[in-house]
Amino acid sequence: MIFYFSGTGNTRWAAQQLAEATHERLLFIADELKGGCDYTLEEDERIGFCFPVHGWQPPHIVREFVSRLTIHTKHSTLNTKHSTEHYSYALCTCGDSIGLAMDMLSRELQKKGITLDATLSLVMPESYVCLPFMYTDTPQREREKIEKSSQQLETFCRVVRERQCGFNQLVLGAAPWLMSHVIGGYFNSRMITDRKFTVDADVCLHCGLCAQECPVGDIDFHDGIPHWRHDDSCTCCLSCYHHCPVHAINYGRITRRRGQYYFGRKS
Repeated sequence: MIFYFSGTGNTRWAAQQLAEATHERLLFIADELKGGCDYTLEEDERIGFCFPVHGWQPPHIVREFVSRLTIHTKHSTLNTKHSTEHYSYALCTCGDSIGLAMDMLSRELQKKGITLDATLSLVMPESYVCLPFMYTDTPQREREKIEKSSQQLETFCRVVRERQCGFNQLVLGAAPWLMSHVIGGYFNSRMITDRKFTVDADVCLHCGLCAQECPVGDIDFHDGIPHWRHDDSCTCCLSCYHHCPVHAINYGRITRRRGQYYFGRKS
């Protein structure tokens, strides 16, 4: 089975490729959190985790899912005393580098008795635009990133399909500990919030696409205008912002001058 989370579609695309290559179940983490997060593996079934990196860490929704995860095998229930013999792997996507995000996920999975046999990070088109130095990529740069990632993913699909161990292709970037534990720690504890989203009511088409594309169901409509719930479910994936067909949604003031991106969007 493959557990995945995705906002603007980069990780969903990669997870779908892995599902097609392995013929195994594809499960969306936001939906799975509505249930018991309790699973039974088929004989020889692999375990995969696919997620986008948020501030050089795994998103909080992914970490919550792992904390609640229980997997039953043919012989036992996985916990801190038992490890699975099932092949396990993880893939993450990022706009530039991942820091120690995969290492952080790996340690949390080990508490559940899951040891990763193979890992990959894919540098995909940038979607986070809420800081002064963060912009979407040019259309050419988007194509270059997707083309390179497609080649890397093809290799990784073969690695996973053949159950190869020890494959670890990760773009850690400069000062990975600093980025994940200091800068990323501050980012994920203080800057993941839906309270800065605003809507230009005179521009909004009232189409509902933002609510439809929100992976965690954080948007309601009042008088035809989207409103965020402020219930701490938001992951700041910016899917609502990027999918708005008329750029009526903004995050603070800074995104009014920024581009939009989601996987499959026509340039």
